[in-house]
Amino acid sequence: MKLTFYGVRGSTPVAGQEFSRVGGHTSCIAIAADNSSLPTLILDAGTGLQSLARVFDGQPFDGAILLTHLHWDHVQGLPFFPPADRDDARTTLAQPAQGEPIEVLARAMSPPHFPIRPDELGGAWTHVALEAGGHQFGSFDVVARDVVHKGGRTFGYRVTSDRGVLVYVPDALDDNDAAICELAADADVFVRGTPFVTAEAVRAAEYGHGTAEHAAEIARRANVRRLVLTHHGPTRVDDAVDKIAASVGATAAYEGMTLDV
Repeated sequence: MKLTFYGVRGSTPVAGQEFSRVGGHTSCIAIAADNSSLPTLILDAGTGLQSLARVFDGQPFDGAILLTHLHWDHVQGLPFFPPADRDDARTTLAQPAQGEPIEVLARAMSPPHFPIRPDELGGAWTHVALEAGGHQFGSFDVVARDVVHKGGRTFGYRVTSDRGVLVYVPDALDDNDAAICELAADADVFVRGTPFVTAEAVRAAEYGHGTAEHAAEIARRANVRRLVLTHHGPTRVDDAVDKIAASVGATAAYEGMTLDV
């Protein structure tokens, strides 16, 4: 499968020259099968989803969007993705089960917070309240696992194709060792959200996030082939992002980065 990053920031999008190389959009990863020119699986729908729209070049989306959780930086791109907001599009939108999915999402996406509700988007949408465990989305096997973040149910995902394994855990506290190690075991690529470093551990815990150093330790224990850091802090300029990744032997995700898994 081909993995492309379209949003790599956490908490809020940012703009400015000092953020331009890594990118300022929030969480969004697109996955295409080896035999497909277009992605059919999207992980998170942050503002980076807007950039992904250009890839479709006028074609409709037909696939699934899996949300790790419902914080703003993981859902704000949903109404700004024209390939899914059209009559001939077919989208499965899955979120961690915690109530009727449309109504839970509408708490943030409806008046007075936003002009329209999720069920007013064009196309055929199937809203899924996803439980932990194994699932099938197109040609991909997906395992959803609860992780402890803060402020709502949150999943990490393990995505398997016939050729590789991707694990995606953008938002979770450092003390999720057992859950994350189980998800990440022997993965080809482990994408971990690390907006903080160990010196900021108190702040990380307050917001329910992880640190780069701990991600590297988990990757070592889980026998991960490649660790990619994402969900970069919104005040972290590009050079600082690169320095943190290099200090723990990881790769810093940037917008437009593509990996073959």
